[in-house]
Amino acid sequence: MADMLEAFVKQPPLPTQAFFALVDATAELVGISEKYWQSKGINGARIRILVEIAKEGGRILPSLLAQNIGVTKANISLLLTPLEQDGLISRANHPEDGRKSIISLTAEGQKLLFKHLPDNRQVIAEALESLTEQELHQLLFLLGKIKR
Repeated sequence: MADMLEAFVKQPPLPTQAFFALVDATAELVGISEKYWQSKGINGARIRILVEIAKEGGRILPSLLAQNIGVTKANISLLLTPLEQDGLISRANHPEDGRKSIISLTAEGQKLLFKHLPDNRQVIAEALESLTEQELHQLLFLLGKIKR
């Protein structure tokens, strides 16, 4: 049994090797991005929420936002509260369904993204500069294949 375990640890199957290489590369890139946000005194996870709201035209249902960032509906409220307190988002009643609310990016939230996203994107581009444009397209294709 120990020999079998050792084989999976020291010489894992190719799909497992690919999985951990992907996990390691992702962690490295997330770390680079997070380091940028920390240098600006900003929480990268909060920026992710603001970006997701911006992607949806500046307004989104909390349930869709939770789905997009991979958290439960129960946790989304906890994540939104500090952003609302900082004036980066606002919550309003849904115009057609009073049981729902709409999350909107405020002018302050837009300003924050406009100020910092270009530099953050440059940091990420520099981290990936060892890949050619063709390799980046291949990477996107392969990651899309995995996601499907």
